[in-house]
Amino acid sequence: MTDYTYPSVYFAYSFFAISVAVCLFFLVRSWKDGYWGEEGEKVKYQMFDERRGADDCALPSVAPDTQENPHGRS
Repeated sequence: MTDYTYPSVYFAYSFFAISVAVCLFFLVRSWKDGYWGEEGEKVKYQMFDERRGADDCALPSVAPDTQENPHGRS
């Protein structure tokens, strides 16, 4: 009779170790890139910065509620 306990246990522990290693890799990488600092969410608001001109961004210059209806319905 063959005991299959050891291969499955080794596979499970090696899978857990690889998962933890990948998680720690991306945690350290994001920490080095500055996503955990005080200015970590600065990129999220960069698109809405009012200091840039209307030509520099892809946002429409007219508010959405004042635009014409593109489908011709009221």
